[in-house]
Amino acid sequence: MVDRGKASALAPRSSLLDFMKCPFCKGHETQVVDTRESEEGDSIRRRRRCVSCDKRFTTFETVELRMPQVVKQNGMRSEFDAEKLRTSFKRALHKRPVSTEAVDAAIDRVTHQLYALGEREVGSRQVGEMVMQELLKLDKVAYIRFASVYKSFQDVGDFAEAVKAVRRTPAGDN
Repeated sequence: MVDRGKASALAPRSSLLDFMKCPFCKGHETQVVDTRESEEGDSIRRRRRCVSCDKRFTTFETVELRMPQVVKQNGMRSEFDAEKLRTSFKRALHKRPVSTEAVDAAIDRVTHQLYALGEREVGSRQVGEMVMQELLKLDKVAYIRFASVYKSFQDVGDFAEAVKAVRRTPAGDN
C-alpha cells in the first residue's frame, strides 16, 4: 500500500489533472484544457473541464500583493495606510518647492520597498526611516521637520545635530 502523501510529493504531478473544485457539481478533479497568459502578462487564464460532470469553466490566476501590517512602538498592529504616508509627506513638505510628481515617486519608492521586504509585519520605526531617507533626497528642510517630530527633538541642540548631519550628506543626494 502506497502512502498517497509521500507518493504525491515524490512523483511528478500530472499536468492533466488539477484539484480545482468544479462550480457545477463540486467535483474535486478537473483537467486543464488550455492555459493562456493575458496580454499584459499579469494574469493566467485557464480553461478547465470537470472529470465528473464533463462541464467546462474558466479560472483566472493573478498575483495578490499585500502590504505588511505596521507594528507600532506599543506593540499594536494596524493595516498599512497609504494615506497616512501621504499625509506625513505633505506635512513635512508644507510650503516647500517640491513637485507633486516627486512626492508621488517618493511614496511609490517607500511602498515598493515595503512590498520588497516580503514580510507580513514591519515596524513603524522602519517605515519612518524609509520616509526620512526619501525626504532627505527631496528637501532638507522637510527632512528636518519630519525628523524633529519623528525623533522627538527636545531642545535646540537636537535640531543643531540634525542640521549638522544633513550638511554632511553629499550634494548629489539632494
